[in-house]
Amino acid sequence: MKRQVGVIGLGVMGKSLALNLANHGYEVSGFNRSFSKTKAIIDEHHDNFKGYETIEDFVSSLTLPRVILMMVPAGSAVDATIAQLRPLLSKGDILMDGGNSYFMDTNLRSLELEEEGIHYYGVGVSGGEKGALLGPSIMPSGDQEVYKIVGPILEDISAKKDGHPCCTYIGKEGSGHYVKMVHNGIEYADMQLIVEVYLFLKHYAGYSNQKIADVFESWNHDELKSYLFKISSAVLREKDPESEHDLVDIIMDRSGNKGTGRWTSIEALKQECNASLLTAAYQARIMSNQTNLRKIYGKKTESVFQDIDLEQLKMAYSLAKSLAFAQGFHLYEDASKRYEWNLDFAKIASIFRSGCIIQTNFLNTIMSVYETKDAEIFSSKMMLECIHKNESALLSIVEKGLKKHLAIPVLTNAYLFVTQLESTHLGANLIQGQRDYFGAHTYERIDREGFEHHDWNN
Repeated sequence: MKRQVGVIGLGVMGKSLALNLANHGYEVSGFNRSFSKTKAIIDEHHDNFKGYETIEDFVSSLTLPRVILMMVPAGSAVDATIAQLRPLLSKGDILMDGGNSYFMDTNLRSLELEEEGIHYYGVGVSGGEKGALLGPSIMPSGDQEVYKIVGPILEDISAKKDGHPCCTYIGKEGSGHYVKMVHNGIEYADMQLIVEVYLFLKHYAGYSNQKIADVFESWNHDELKSYLFKISSAVLREKDPESEHDLVDIIMDRSGNKGTGRWTSIEALKQECNASLLTAAYQARIMSNQTNLRKIYGKKTESVFQDIDLEQLKMAYSLAKSLAFAQGFHLYEDASKRYEWNLDFAKIASIFRSGCIIQTNFLNTIMSVYETKDAEIFSSKMMLECIHKNESALLSIVEKGLKKHLAIPVLTNAYLFVTQLESTHLGANLIQGQRDYFGAHTYERIDREGFEHHDWNN
């Protein structure tokens, strides 16, 4: 019997997605470069799953047109897998990349395979191991006609919110991977913001981990309700099985990344969009790994604790979170025009509401912003009101944190961003003068149109 869907790469995410497909009644073929992972799933005797030892047998097992989902690490592993598959595929087959590939790489691969009649899809997948098994948020992109084939499958296995699948056709080329990339940039920022609130409560107010978890749980409702608050509370409450200490206090104070946060920062610079909160979160991870420098410059945090206004801290977090999400969606707005993708921002917000890491009730508010045609996030009434309501609280918290020597880069950048938005004078006139002086780059005047050059040395 020919099988409906193939999954290549049976690591944590690949295995979970393969079993998700099988659990939804699809006949699934599986292949992994090392057969041991395939055999481990075979030995678990899952219904509707069949593993193969060779890639030739794997491809031959699939019905035409073949639908194959690659779950391999971004970069050279994707190219190597495509090279293996290419001579075995037929015109009309569909190859989907479900990893965190760079969207420009997806664009190129799509063009190359299109020449051979093979449809290439960039598929962003968010939700981690559990989400992949029980229902992730899925961001597919490529030929819209091909979505008629793969869309029903992906929507079937995705998370559901209010009865709707957390999967939608994103757009052309690698737009699905772009949307997932920026999603991860937002994820970095919200994770770091929660960390900065944790630092305030632990090192400013002297709260125990259990008490901080209580605060997070008390905030985890209405617009602030989120998956990240939920898991942060759980992490703070967990005990180390080898000692009586809280596990979070045993974990080393440095964090890794898979590159998507870096790409988001780079693309923001290329697009000339301010994504300072997202970049600050990525830089915070970089600094956490500068252990030698931190030993040289390190200062012990003062043990004199002070009262903290929890409502003020909550308002500061709320504004900074809103700004981080807004910066991400502003990148989507610009990319949609720049690459002619015609992204549906309301639908993107909608599919993030369940199954993915950044799921939060605040996404309902973002959806409402984009219900108006041609709406933009930073010119919305919602954003203006959020800033005016919370900026004084944000300033107060940033001042207190910096005086206490707390590392709060995202909160600080949130206030700097607001300051720049509201400033009537950023000093760029002097920069124009400097550039014209040393490079004859010209400048613009306020009293007439056009660019002019001044002879500064006369």
